[in-house]
Amino acid sequence: MNTLTDSAAPVGNGLPTLRPEVASLPRYVPGVRAEGPDVAALASNESHFDPLPSVLRGVFSAASTLNRYPDAGSLMLRARLAEHLGATMDEVAVGPGSLGVLNQIISAFCRPGDEVIFPWRSFEAYPLVVQLAGATSVPVPLRDDESHDLNAMLAAVTEQTRVIIICTPNNPTGVPVPHSKIEEFLGLVRSDILVVIDEAYIEFATAADTPDTLALYREHPNVCLLRTFSKAYGLAGLRIGYAVASRDIAEGLRKTALPFSVSALAQEAAIASLDAQDEIRDRVNAVVKERERLLPALRAAGYNIPDSQANFLWLRCDDDAREKLVADFNAAGILVRGYARDGVRISLADAEANQGVLSLLTNQSPKLTADANLART
Repeated sequence: MNTLTDSAAPVGNGLPTLRPEVASLPRYVPGVRAEGPDVAALASNESHFDPLPSVLRGVFSAASTLNRYPDAGSLMLRARLAEHLGATMDEVAVGPGSLGVLNQIISAFCRPGDEVIFPWRSFEAYPLVVQLAGATSVPVPLRDDESHDLNAMLAAVTEQTRVIIICTPNNPTGVPVPHSKIEEFLGLVRSDILVVIDEAYIEFATAADTPDTLALYREHPNVCLLRTFSKAYGLAGLRIGYAVASRDIAEGLRKTALPFSVSALAQEAAIASLDAQDEIRDRVNAVVKERERLLPALRAAGYNIPDSQANFLWLRCDDDAREKLVADFNAAGILVRGYARDGVRISLADAEANQGVLSLLTNQSPKLTADANLART
């Protein structure tokens, strides 16, 4: 037996090595951060409104308890969410952003060899959390109109399928999945597969066929709703999201959560936000108004932009066009999000920043607009 006094070092196999899933894990690429007050930060999907005064008061109050651990069960927040949603506390699980909750979901349901089906292009973190769990990603390409191909997703189901993710409105295309389509899909999916409906942008959805996911959840116990306070509620910097699921599933998500991962500041800010529905609705309506202003103007200029129901617009384009667009926006002091091989996402902000987007796109040179495959009509 080796001891500290042995002269011969034990024979090893080299340095500690990462799990293969971690070693090959691509780095998550966030939106470029703005530097300077004159830069329009439209690369990340975040609120461009200042925090509400009532939310700041809640955060300042919670800051006086920084020497204490937060409520690990998020009991007050879960009670307030249950009241807001017409659910019970036992059906609500909270985590550090909807991505944190998604990680809890995948950890709770997936082992190596299990499969997770999701649309693609969609949220960039989906394949990352699946790979981290050692499970297998099954990305299903979007249809030509940027919508989910639910038939192809259904055809991709195997005996190894454990989770299916539907993102509505979809990030980064903004295209929603109608209620009737999800309802039909759920009627065809095996009941032992968890269907996660990611609704990070649901507050911005105004279409008549916006899915009533709470009703779908009541009809299908294998449905899990995933939502966030990062977008419409403007709490991206505090990292807080939640899931609504059956009691057993929600309990499993609470078990897989990192203890104390949701700070007291985040919990207080979320409660204050839920209590400020009128102000939140006014802010959402302002974003929707800008979306409805830019969409027809860009289409009139010749761009074939899908009907976004989120707080951003999507330009499908090849890599040459993407690189030039991003460079042109950067030169104009506007940061946008480029996706290799797919296109450019432009978040909506205040009217001045949005007007800068409109002016740049409508004044593009004929070379760019005619030859760059910008998904033109």
